[in-house]
Amino acid sequence: MKTNASIAQTTFASVVLCLASVAHAAGPHGHTLEPRHGGMVVEAKDIDYELVASPKKVELYLRDHGKPVDVMQASAKLTLLSGDKKQEVELKPAGGKLQAEGSFQVGPGTRAVVVVTRPDKAPATARFSFK
Repeated sequence: MKTNASIAQTTFASVVLCLASVAHAAGPHGHTLEPRHGGMVVEAKDIDYELVASPKKVELYLRDHGKPVDVMQASAKLTLLSGDKKQEVELKPAGGKLQAEGSFQVGPGTRAVVVVTRPDKAPATARFSFK
């Protein structure tokens, strides 16, 4: 037979687990990291970075609390690591995003590191893994 104290402890533990799950799903700053362009999203320095990659084009979208970041004066260096192959790509502003066209190794197992430079901001690094 459970005592009132053990029931309270069990209830408290359940509530803590539920709250932890909600906090984890919402991301470190209380918002979800949802892709808006079909890519992968990570957060770094309070900015959401969404990488959309195909074998012929790579696009990087930046959002600050859900609002697009102006990237007209920004640039980025993308490094793709696939097996023992390394490819470095410069991303340039293109209609609200940073973009490059060419031939890219972006299959499962590929890792990507992007360093974004914006005026009056410290460079920011975002890391992605293709599944």
